Amino acid sequence: MFIWDFVAATVLDQLMDWVYGQAIGFLGNFFALMGNMGVELFELEWVSAIILFFSRLAWALFTVSVVVCAFECGIEYSTGRGNLQQCGMNIIKGFLAVSLFTVVPVRLYALSVSLQGTFSAGLTGYGRSIGEVGQDIITELSEIQTLADVVNSSHFGLGIITSPIMLLFCVILMGYAVIKVFFANLKRGGILLIQIAVGSLYMFSVPRGYLDGFMGWMRQVIGLCLTAFLQSTILIAGLMVFKDHALMGVGLMLSAGEVPRIAGSFGLDTTTKANIMSAVYTAQAAVNTTRTIAAAIK
Repeated sequence: MFIWDFVAATVLDQLMDWVYGQAIGFLGNFFALMGNMGVELFELEWVSAIILFFSRLAWALFTVSVVVCAFECGIEYSTGRGNLQQCGMNIIKGFLAVSLFTVVPVRLYALSVSLQGTFSAGLTGYGRSIGEVGQDIITELSEIQTLADVVNSSHFGLGIITSPIMLLFCVILMGYAVIKVFFANLKRGGILLIQIAVGSLYMFSVPRGYLDGFMGWMRQVIGLCLTAFLQSTILIAGLMVFKDHALMGVGLMLSAGEVPRIAGSFGLDTTTKANIMSAVYTAQAAVNTTRTIAAAIK
Protein backbone atom coordinates (compact mmCIF):
# COMPACT_ATOMS: atom_id res chain seq x y z
CA MET A 1 0.00 0.00 0.00
CA PHE A 2 2.88 2.34 0.72
CA ILE A 3 4.24 1.87 -2.80
CA TRP A 4 0.83 2.54 -4.34
CA ASP A 5 0.45 5.66 -2.17
CA PHE A 6 3.84 6.80 -3.38
CA VAL A 7 2.85 6.22 -7.03
CA ALA A 8 -0.39 8.14 -6.56
CA ALA A 9 1.45 10.97 -4.78
CA THR A 10 4.05 11.14 -7.55
CA VAL A 11 1.41 11.37 -10.27
CA LEU A 12 -0.59 13.94 -8.31
CA ASP A 13 2.50 16.07 -7.56
CA GLN A 14 3.55 16.06 -11.20
CA LEU A 15 0.08 17.07 -12.33
CA MET A 16 -0.21 19.80 -9.69
CA ASP A 17 3.22 21.16 -10.64
CA TRP A 18 2.16 21.19 -14.27
CA VAL A 19 -1.11 23.01 -13.52
CA TYR A 20 0.65 25.54 -11.28
CA GLY A 21 3.38 26.12 -13.86
CA GLN A 22 0.78 26.66 -16.61
CA ALA A 23 -1.09 29.18 -14.43
CA ILE A 24 2.08 31.15 -13.63
CA GLY A 25 3.20 30.82 -17.25
CA PHE A 26 -0.09 32.36 -18.32
CA LEU A 27 0.62 35.30 -16.00
CA GLY A 28 4.10 35.70 -17.47
CA ASN A 29 2.67 35.54 -20.97
CA PHE A 30 0.09 38.14 -19.95
CA PHE A 31 2.85 40.50 -18.83
CA ALA A 32 4.65 39.88 -22.14
CA LEU A 33 1.43 40.75 -24.00
CA MET A 34 1.17 43.95 -21.98
CA GLY A 35 4.73 44.81 -22.95
CA ASN A 36 3.88 44.11 -26.59
CA MET A 37 0.98 46.53 -26.23
CA GLY A 38 3.57 49.17 -25.35
CA VAL A 39 5.50 48.24 -28.49
CA GLU A 40 2.32 48.30 -30.61
CA LEU A 41 1.61 51.78 -29.25
CA PHE A 42 4.28 53.11 -31.61
CA GLU A 43 2.45 51.61 -34.59
CA LEU A 44 -0.61 53.84 -34.09
CA GLU A 45 -0.98 56.67 -36.59
CA TRP A 46 -1.26 59.48 -34.07
CA VAL A 47 1.76 58.21 -32.15
CA SER A 48 3.73 58.00 -35.41
CA ALA A 49 2.69 61.59 -36.12
CA ILE A 50 3.95 62.71 -32.71
CA ILE A 51 7.26 60.92 -33.21
CA LEU A 52 7.56 62.43 -36.71
CA PHE A 53 7.02 65.91 -35.26
CA PHE A 54 9.74 65.48 -32.66
CA SER A 55 12.01 63.90 -35.27
CA ARG A 56 11.63 66.99 -37.47
CA LEU A 57 12.22 69.19 -34.43
CA ALA A 58 15.38 67.23 -33.67
CA TRP A 59 16.64 67.67 -37.25
CA ALA A 60 15.95 71.42 -37.03
CA LEU A 61 17.87 71.68 -33.75
CA PHE A 62 20.67 69.59 -35.24
CA THR A 63 20.92 71.91 -38.27
CA VAL A 64 21.05 75.01 -36.09
CA SER A 65 23.59 73.32 -33.85
CA VAL A 66 25.85 72.50 -36.82
CA VAL A 67 25.79 76.17 -37.86
CA VAL A 68 26.57 77.26 -34.30
CA CYS A 69 29.33 74.64 -34.08
CA ALA A 70 30.86 75.94 -37.32
CA PHE A 71 30.85 79.52 -36.00
CA GLU A 72 32.37 78.45 -32.68
CA CYS A 73 35.03 76.35 -34.44
CA GLY A 74 35.88 79.28 -36.76
CA ILE A 75 36.24 81.68 -33.85
CA GLU A 76 38.45 79.24 -31.93
CA TYR A 77 40.49 78.46 -35.08
CA SER A 78 41.19 82.14 -35.61
CA THR A 79 42.73 82.28 -32.15
CA GLY A 80 44.79 79.13 -32.75
CA ARG A 81 42.73 76.88 -30.45
CA GLY A 82 40.43 75.29 -33.01
CA ASN A 83 40.21 71.53 -33.53
CA LEU A 84 38.60 70.58 -36.83
CA GLN A 85 38.85 66.85 -36.13
CA GLN A 86 36.98 67.13 -32.83
CA CYS A 87 34.37 69.37 -34.42
CA GLY A 88 33.83 66.86 -37.23
CA MET A 89 33.53 63.96 -34.77
CA ASN A 90 30.93 65.85 -32.73
CA ILE A 91 28.89 66.54 -35.86
CA ILE A 92 29.03 62.84 -36.82
CA LYS A 93 27.90 61.88 -33.30
CA GLY A 94 25.04 64.34 -33.57
CA PHE A 95 24.02 62.94 -36.97
CA LEU A 96 23.93 59.39 -35.59
CA ALA A 97 21.99 60.52 -32.53
CA VAL A 98 19.34 62.42 -34.51
CA SER A 99 18.97 59.52 -36.94
CA LEU A 100 18.55 56.78 -34.31
CA PHE A 101 16.93 58.31 -31.23
CA THR A 102 13.39 57.46 -32.45
CA VAL A 103 14.28 53.94 -33.64
CA VAL A 104 16.73 52.32 -31.21
CA PRO A 105 14.64 52.82 -28.00
CA VAL A 106 11.59 51.11 -29.53
CA ARG A 107 13.67 48.21 -30.89
CA LEU A 108 15.48 47.79 -27.56
CA TYR A 109 12.21 47.82 -25.65
CA ALA A 110 10.69 45.24 -28.03
CA LEU A 111 13.76 43.02 -27.51
CA SER A 112 13.48 43.25 -23.70
CA VAL A 113 9.78 42.33 -23.81
CA SER A 114 10.48 39.40 -26.11
CA LEU A 115 13.26 38.12 -23.84
CA GLN A 116 11.00 38.46 -20.81
CA GLY A 117 8.34 36.32 -22.46
CA THR A 118 10.90 33.70 -23.47
CA PHE A 119 12.44 33.53 -19.99
CA SER A 120 9.01 33.29 -18.34
CA ALA A 121 8.02 30.41 -20.61
CA GLY A 122 11.30 28.66 -19.83
CA LEU A 123 10.90 29.10 -16.06
CA THR A 124 7.30 27.89 -15.92
CA GLY A 125 7.21 25.36 -18.76
CA TYR A 126 4.30 27.28 -20.28
CA GLY A 127 2.91 25.52 -23.34
CA ARG A 128 4.08 22.08 -22.23
CA SER A 129 1.56 19.39 -23.12
CA ILE A 130 0.04 16.90 -20.69
CA GLY A 131 1.61 14.10 -22.73
CA GLU A 132 5.09 15.34 -21.88
CA VAL A 133 4.12 15.41 -18.20
CA GLY A 134 2.92 11.80 -18.44
CA GLN A 135 6.21 10.79 -20.04
CA ASP A 136 8.11 12.44 -17.18
CA ILE A 137 5.97 10.54 -14.65
CA ILE A 138 6.72 7.23 -16.37
CA THR A 139 10.43 8.07 -16.47
CA GLU A 140 10.50 8.97 -12.78
CA LEU A 141 8.66 5.79 -11.77
CA SER A 142 10.88 3.64 -13.93
CA GLU A 143 13.93 4.91 -12.05
CA ILE A 144 12.55 3.58 -8.73
CA GLN A 145 14.04 0.11 -8.21
CA THR A 146 13.94 -0.60 -4.48
CA LEU A 147 11.88 0.32 -1.44
CA ALA A 148 14.78 2.44 -0.20
CA ASP A 149 14.55 4.55 -3.33
CA VAL A 150 10.86 5.09 -2.67
CA VAL A 151 11.54 6.30 0.88
CA ASN A 152 14.43 8.51 -0.15
CA SER A 153 12.51 10.14 -3.02
CA SER A 154 9.47 10.93 -0.89
CA HIS A 155 9.08 14.54 0.18
CA PHE A 156 6.82 15.88 2.83
CA GLY A 157 6.47 19.54 1.80
CA LEU A 158 8.50 20.98 4.66
CA GLY A 159 8.88 24.25 2.77
CA ILE A 160 5.11 24.80 2.68
CA ILE A 161 3.61 27.08 5.33
CA THR A 162 0.74 25.36 7.16
CA SER A 163 -0.40 28.28 9.35
CA PRO A 164 -3.57 29.81 7.81
CA ILE A 165 -2.72 33.32 9.06
CA MET A 166 0.81 33.19 7.70
CA LEU A 167 -0.43 31.77 4.41
CA LEU A 168 -3.02 34.56 4.12
CA PHE A 169 -0.29 37.13 4.84
CA CYS A 170 1.90 35.64 2.09
CA VAL A 171 -1.00 35.66 -0.37
CA ILE A 172 -1.64 39.36 0.37
CA LEU A 173 2.02 40.18 -0.24
CA MET A 174 1.93 38.13 -3.43
CA GLY A 175 -1.10 40.07 -4.67
CA TYR A 176 0.59 43.37 -3.80
CA ALA A 177 3.71 42.43 -5.79
CA VAL A 178 1.69 41.28 -8.81
CA ILE A 179 -0.45 44.44 -8.85
CA LYS A 180 2.61 46.68 -8.53
CA VAL A 181 4.33 45.04 -11.51
CA PHE A 182 1.04 45.10 -13.43
CA PHE A 183 0.67 48.88 -13.17
CA ALA A 184 4.38 49.37 -13.90
CA ASN A 185 4.01 47.42 -17.16
CA LEU A 186 0.83 49.30 -18.00
CA LYS A 187 2.48 52.73 -18.12
CA ARG A 188 5.90 51.76 -19.53
CA GLY A 189 5.00 52.32 -23.19
CA GLY A 190 3.81 55.86 -22.45
CA ILE A 191 6.99 56.61 -20.50
CA LEU A 192 9.07 55.48 -23.47
CA LEU A 193 7.08 57.81 -25.74
CA ILE A 194 7.77 60.73 -23.37
CA GLN A 195 11.46 59.87 -23.29
CA ILE A 196 11.65 59.85 -27.10
CA ALA A 197 9.89 63.20 -27.24
CA VAL A 198 12.24 64.72 -24.67
CA GLY A 199 15.28 63.21 -26.40
CA SER A 200 14.76 65.50 -29.40
CA LEU A 201 15.67 68.54 -27.29
CA TYR A 202 19.20 67.22 -26.74
CA MET A 203 20.05 67.37 -30.45
CA PHE A 204 21.22 70.94 -30.12
CA SER A 205 23.91 70.00 -27.62
CA VAL A 206 25.37 66.82 -29.13
CA PRO A 207 27.04 68.37 -32.24
CA ARG A 208 28.63 71.01 -30.00
CA GLY A 209 30.26 68.35 -27.83
CA TYR A 210 27.98 68.60 -24.77
CA LEU A 211 27.08 64.94 -24.33
CA ASP A 212 26.29 64.70 -20.60
CA GLY A 213 22.55 65.33 -20.98
CA PHE A 214 22.19 62.96 -23.92
CA MET A 215 24.18 60.26 -22.13
CA GLY A 216 21.82 60.59 -19.17
CA TRP A 217 18.89 60.20 -21.56
CA MET A 218 20.44 57.04 -22.99
CA ARG A 219 20.88 55.62 -19.48
CA GLN A 220 17.20 56.26 -18.78
CA VAL A 221 16.13 54.39 -21.91
CA ILE A 222 18.41 51.47 -21.01
CA GLY A 223 17.07 51.51 -17.45
CA LEU A 224 13.49 51.40 -18.71
CA CYS A 225 14.18 48.38 -20.94
CA LEU A 226 16.18 46.64 -18.19
CA THR A 227 13.31 47.17 -15.75
CA ALA A 228 10.79 45.81 -18.26
CA PHE A 229 12.82 42.61 -18.48
CA LEU A 230 13.87 42.12 -14.85
CA GLN A 231 10.64 43.04 -13.04
CA SER A 232 8.41 40.48 -14.69
CA THR A 233 11.12 37.80 -14.79
CA ILE A 234 11.90 38.08 -11.06
CA LEU A 235 8.18 38.14 -10.25
CA ILE A 236 7.59 34.92 -12.22
CA ALA A 237 10.63 33.32 -10.57
CA GLY A 238 9.24 34.24 -7.14
CA LEU A 239 5.86 32.75 -7.99
CA MET A 240 7.51 29.51 -9.08
CA VAL A 241 9.52 29.33 -5.83
CA PHE A 242 6.43 30.16 -3.74
CA LYS A 243 4.87 26.69 -4.01
CA ASP A 244 7.88 25.04 -2.33
CA HIS A 245 9.37 27.89 -0.24
CA ALA A 246 6.69 30.47 0.46
CA LEU A 247 8.78 33.05 2.31
CA MET A 248 11.62 32.88 -0.20
CA GLY A 249 9.13 33.28 -3.04
CA VAL A 250 7.49 36.29 -1.37
CA GLY A 251 10.92 37.86 -0.93
CA LEU A 252 11.68 37.43 -4.63
CA MET A 253 8.32 38.87 -5.62
CA LEU A 254 8.74 41.93 -3.40
CA SER A 255 12.27 42.48 -4.72
CA ALA A 256 10.82 42.80 -8.24
CA GLY A 257 9.30 46.12 -7.21
CA GLU A 258 12.73 47.43 -6.16
CA VAL A 259 14.30 47.05 -9.60
CA PRO A 260 13.68 50.70 -10.67
CA ARG A 261 15.13 52.06 -7.41
CA ILE A 262 18.25 49.89 -7.63
CA ALA A 263 18.72 50.77 -11.30
CA GLY A 264 18.38 54.45 -10.43
CA SER A 265 21.13 54.22 -7.82
CA PHE A 266 23.48 53.06 -10.59
CA GLY A 267 22.53 55.89 -12.95
CA LEU A 268 19.79 54.02 -14.82
CA ASP A 269 16.92 56.17 -13.54
CA THR A 270 13.63 55.26 -15.25
CA THR A 271 11.70 58.37 -14.16
CA THR A 272 11.17 61.33 -16.49
CA LYS A 273 11.38 64.22 -14.02
CA ALA A 274 15.13 64.75 -14.13
CA ASN A 275 15.20 64.04 -17.86
CA ILE A 276 12.58 66.70 -18.66
CA MET A 277 14.26 69.38 -16.50
CA SER A 278 17.62 68.73 -18.15
CA ALA A 279 16.03 68.91 -21.59
CA VAL A 280 14.32 72.21 -20.70
CA TYR A 281 17.67 73.73 -19.73
CA THR A 282 19.13 72.45 -23.00
CA ALA A 283 16.30 74.01 -25.00
CA GLN A 284 16.74 77.34 -23.20
CA ALA A 285 20.45 77.25 -24.00
CA ALA A 286 19.64 76.58 -27.66
CA VAL A 287 17.26 79.56 -27.84
CA ASN A 288 19.72 81.91 -26.12
CA THR A 289 22.61 80.84 -28.35
CA THR A 290 20.50 81.27 -31.50
CA ARG A 291 19.48 84.75 -30.41
CA THR A 292 23.10 85.67 -29.76
CA ILE A 293 24.21 84.48 -33.21
CA ALA A 294 21.27 86.26 -34.90
CA ALA A 295 22.15 89.49 -33.11
CA ALA A 296 25.82 89.14 -34.10
CA ILE A 297 24.92 88.59 -37.79
CA LYS A 298 22.74 91.70 -37.82
